[in-house]
Amino acid sequence: MAKWTPRHEAPEPLEGPIVGTIVGGTILWFVLFLVQIPFYNWFDERDLMWWVWTCLAGAGLGLIGIWYVRGRDVAIKRAKTAESATAPAAADGPARSEPGARGDESAVPGSKPGSPSDEPVVPRDDSSPPPV
Repeated sequence: MAKWTPRHEAPEPLEGPIVGTIVGGTILWFVLFLVQIPFYNWFDERDLMWWVWTCLAGAGLGLIGIWYVRGRDVAIKRAKTAESATAPAAADGPARSEPGARGDESAVPGSKPGSPSDEPVVPRDDSSPPPV
């Protein structure tokens, strides 16, 4: 059986009023639960009690969802604020650093970006022969 591979890139996620959407859905689940309460015996006689409890579970999970998306929204806004605060410093140009300083991947041949080197980088004098 062939492994499934995507033929195109995934689209960017849609951003919108996520908190409002979750709050609206939670309210809808709770209203449906309240509408079914007067018909509790009808659902019980037909063995359909799961309808009532599904609506209550939807409202409960919606409350967890509200807590989650509000925290996510705050984190996104905090990241944008931090990004905009550091953007003017980055717009002035890259900070000059000595060769071999952390974050300067071009100074250390063969190093991987983001992986700190355990050994200090010592500049070589080209007039001396390479070590054997």
